Amino acid sequence: MKVAYIQMKPKLLEVHKNLSRAEKFIQEAAEKGAKLIVLPELFDTGYNFKSRDEVDSVAMQIPDGETTEFLVEQAREHEVFIVAGTAEKDEKGKLYNSAVVVGPIGWGYMGKYRKIHLFYREKLFFEPGNLGFHVFNIGIAKVGVMICFDWFFPEAMRTLALKGAHIIAHPSNLVMPYAPRAMPIRALENRVYTVTANRVGEERGLRFIGKSTIASPKAEVLAVGSEDREEVAVVEANLQLARNKKINELNDIFKDRRPEYYAL
Repeated sequence: MKVAYIQMKPKLLEVHKNLSRAEKFIQEAAEKGAKLIVLPELFDTGYNFKSRDEVDSVAMQIPDGETTEFLVEQAREHEVFIVAGTAEKDEKGKLYNSAVVVGPIGWGYMGKYRKIHLFYREKLFFEPGNLGFHVFNIGIAKVGVMICFDWFFPEAMRTLALKGAHIIAHPSNLVMPYAPRAMPIRALENRVYTVTANRVGEERGLRFIGKSTIASPKAEVLAVGSEDREEVAVVEANLQLARNKKINELNDIFKDRRPEYYAL
């Protein structure tokens, strides 16, 4: 199947403009044959908030909010699956840095993930994720979801891989330079495809690095974005490669694990 990242430049606190911008890119990815499309973290709201009140002003409930409804509509129209980062407000008013998973007709809203490892000032606004790491079965493949700074913790991707993920969707707002180099190794360690959808631009002095990356189970970089341009990349993922955890006739990366020796 073909997978895609959308690298875009959200405008802070301007949800409608961001949804309109994303619509154009989703159409482009679908026209290039993508069946799984990953958008950045907080693609609809921007990232560098000043206060909790700012987040509260743009956060929405999932699945009843405008952003989720927009994504469901786009998935239905283009017959694709979409993973996208958004600011979530739950029924009690708590705020989460979340990702929504939606699919085409017959699938619709499939679920959400709440970011477990919050980065820097996110801790001032968002609650730590409390839903665990989840793998979504989209029929042809199983897709695990994590968000941005989760990559820094190898346990995150390993948990998703052990739960059966073939592809890791990774909405991001990266500001440190390391993830584009590290994600191919995470892919190799777990024999999965990774799709990191980062953003570009600057908000209130904070610059985002771009370099969205798709990596293969062999640590190949199949696509990498620029540092400053909005763009879409679509590549073919060989799912048989992700299902095969053997590196030779005697070694299987999961069967060879010795978890009894990993405990502290």
